[in-house]
Amino acid sequence: MSLKTITPQQYDKMVKQASPNSKSWVDIPKAFLIGGAICCIGQGINNLYSAGGFDTKTAASWTSITLVLISALLTGFGLYEKLAKHGGAGTLVPITGFANAVVSPALEFKAEGFVLGLGAKIFIISGPVILYGTAASVIYGLIYYFFLR
Repeated sequence: MSLKTITPQQYDKMVKQASPNSKSWVDIPKAFLIGGAICCIGQGINNLYSAGGFDTKTAASWTSITLVLISALLTGFGLYEKLAKHGGAGTLVPITGFANAVVSPALEFKAEGFVLGLGAKIFIISGPVILYGTAASVIYGLIYYFFLR
Protein backbone atom coordinates (compact mmCIF):
# COMPACT_ATOMS: atom_id res chain seq x y z
CA MET A 1 0.00 0.00 0.00
CA SER A 2 1.61 3.25 -1.08
CA LEU A 3 0.97 6.56 0.61
CA LYS A 4 -0.83 7.93 -2.43
CA THR A 5 -3.53 5.25 -2.29
CA ILE A 6 -4.37 5.37 1.41
CA THR A 7 -7.97 6.29 2.12
CA PRO A 8 -8.88 8.45 5.12
CA GLN A 9 -10.43 5.38 6.79
CA GLN A 10 -7.23 3.36 6.34
CA TYR A 11 -5.20 6.25 7.70
CA ASP A 12 -7.45 6.52 10.78
CA LYS A 13 -7.05 2.78 11.37
CA MET A 14 -3.24 3.10 11.14
CA VAL A 15 -3.24 6.01 13.57
CA LYS A 16 -5.36 4.11 16.10
CA GLN A 17 -3.03 1.12 15.90
CA ALA A 18 0.10 3.25 16.29
CA SER A 19 -1.22 5.30 19.20
CA PRO A 20 -3.30 3.25 21.60
CA ASN A 21 -5.35 4.99 24.28
CA SER A 22 -3.50 5.82 27.45
CA LYS A 23 -4.51 4.22 30.71
CA SER A 24 -5.41 7.33 32.69
CA TRP A 25 -6.01 5.36 35.87
CA VAL A 26 -2.31 4.42 35.80
CA ASP A 27 -0.77 7.45 34.07
CA ILE A 28 -2.29 10.16 36.26
CA PRO A 29 -1.12 8.72 39.61
CA LYS A 30 2.35 8.05 38.16
CA ALA A 31 2.59 11.63 36.90
CA PHE A 32 1.43 12.90 40.30
CA LEU A 33 3.96 10.77 42.18
CA ILE A 34 6.93 11.56 39.95
CA GLY A 35 6.09 15.28 39.77
CA GLY A 36 5.66 15.28 43.55
CA ALA A 37 8.98 13.47 43.98
CA ILE A 38 10.73 16.11 41.86
CA CYS A 39 9.16 18.84 44.01
CA CYS A 40 10.17 17.01 47.22
CA ILE A 41 13.74 16.70 45.95
CA GLY A 42 13.70 20.44 45.21
CA GLN A 43 12.42 21.17 48.70
CA GLY A 44 15.10 18.93 50.18
CA ILE A 45 17.79 20.77 48.22
CA ASN A 46 16.32 24.08 49.39
CA ASN A 47 16.39 22.86 53.00
CA LEU A 48 20.05 21.85 52.63
CA TYR A 49 20.98 25.29 51.31
CA SER A 50 19.01 26.97 54.12
CA ALA A 51 20.69 24.75 56.69
CA GLY A 52 24.02 25.74 55.13
CA GLY A 53 23.40 29.34 56.11
CA PHE A 54 21.89 30.84 52.97
CA ASP A 55 19.03 33.31 53.36
CA THR A 56 15.65 32.39 51.84
CA LYS A 57 16.12 34.13 48.48
CA THR A 58 19.67 32.86 47.98
CA ALA A 59 18.68 29.31 48.92
CA ALA A 60 15.78 29.46 46.44
CA SER A 61 18.07 30.73 43.69
CA TRP A 62 20.64 28.00 44.29
CA THR A 63 17.87 25.41 44.43
CA SER A 64 16.66 26.49 40.98
CA ILE A 65 20.19 26.41 39.61
CA THR A 66 20.77 22.94 41.08
CA LEU A 67 17.50 21.57 39.67
CA VAL A 68 18.34 22.93 36.20
CA LEU A 69 21.82 21.37 36.41
CA ILE A 70 20.46 18.00 37.53
CA SER A 71 17.80 18.06 34.79
CA ALA A 72 20.35 18.99 32.12
CA LEU A 73 22.70 16.21 33.25
CA LEU A 74 19.89 13.64 33.31
CA THR A 75 18.87 14.74 29.81
CA GLY A 76 22.44 14.52 28.58
CA PHE A 77 22.81 10.98 29.88
CA GLY A 78 19.42 9.95 28.43
CA LEU A 79 17.88 9.37 31.86
CA TYR A 80 15.34 12.20 31.83
CA GLU A 81 13.64 10.61 28.81
CA LYS A 82 13.32 7.33 30.70
CA LEU A 83 11.87 9.16 33.68
CA ALA A 84 9.44 11.02 31.40
CA LYS A 85 8.36 7.73 29.83
CA HIS A 86 6.97 6.69 33.21
CA GLY A 87 6.18 10.09 34.74
CA GLY A 88 4.57 11.74 31.73
CA ALA A 89 3.30 15.20 32.61
CA GLY A 90 4.80 14.88 36.10
CA THR A 91 8.22 15.54 34.59
CA LEU A 92 7.03 18.88 33.24
CA VAL A 93 7.48 20.46 36.66
CA PRO A 94 8.37 23.91 35.36
CA ILE A 95 12.06 24.32 35.95
CA THR A 96 13.20 20.75 35.28
CA GLY A 97 10.92 20.38 32.27
CA PHE A 98 12.16 23.68 30.87
CA ALA A 99 15.79 22.65 31.28
CA ASN A 100 15.01 19.39 29.48
CA ALA A 101 13.28 21.32 26.69
CA VAL A 102 16.43 23.41 26.13
CA VAL A 103 19.01 20.62 26.41
CA SER A 104 17.19 18.03 24.25
CA PRO A 105 17.32 19.99 20.96
CA ALA A 106 20.85 21.11 21.74
CA LEU A 107 21.94 17.49 21.92
CA GLU A 108 19.93 16.52 18.86
CA PHE A 109 21.35 19.22 16.59
CA LYS A 110 24.93 19.47 17.91
CA ALA A 111 26.21 17.42 14.94
CA GLU A 112 25.18 20.26 12.62
CA GLY A 113 27.67 22.62 14.26
CA PHE A 114 27.58 25.33 16.89
CA VAL A 115 25.97 28.05 14.78
CA LEU A 116 23.53 26.28 12.43
CA GLY A 117 22.88 23.34 14.73
CA LEU A 118 23.20 24.16 18.41
CA GLY A 119 22.76 27.93 18.17
CA ALA A 120 19.85 27.86 15.74
CA LYS A 121 17.91 24.97 17.27
CA ILE A 122 18.52 25.16 21.03
CA PHE A 123 15.30 27.08 21.71
CA ILE A 124 13.14 25.24 19.16
CA ILE A 125 10.93 23.77 21.91
CA SER A 126 11.30 26.32 24.68
CA GLY A 127 11.31 29.38 22.42
CA PRO A 128 7.52 29.70 22.24
CA VAL A 129 7.34 29.44 26.03
CA ILE A 130 9.85 32.27 26.39
CA LEU A 131 8.13 34.38 23.73
CA TYR A 132 4.58 34.07 25.03
CA GLY A 133 5.63 34.17 28.67
CA THR A 134 7.49 37.42 28.07
CA ALA A 135 4.65 38.89 26.01
CA ALA A 136 2.07 37.93 28.64
CA SER A 137 4.16 39.47 31.42
CA VAL A 138 4.54 42.73 29.48
CA ILE A 139 0.78 42.89 28.84
CA TYR A 140 0.03 42.10 32.49
CA GLY A 141 2.55 44.72 33.60
CA LEU A 142 0.94 47.36 31.41
CA ILE A 143 -2.55 46.49 32.66
CA TYR A 144 -1.32 46.63 36.25
CA TYR A 145 0.53 49.92 35.69
CA PHE A 146 -2.32 51.74 33.98
CA PHE A 147 -5.41 50.25 35.62
CA LEU A 148 -4.70 48.50 38.89
CA ARG A 149 -2.17 50.48 40.86
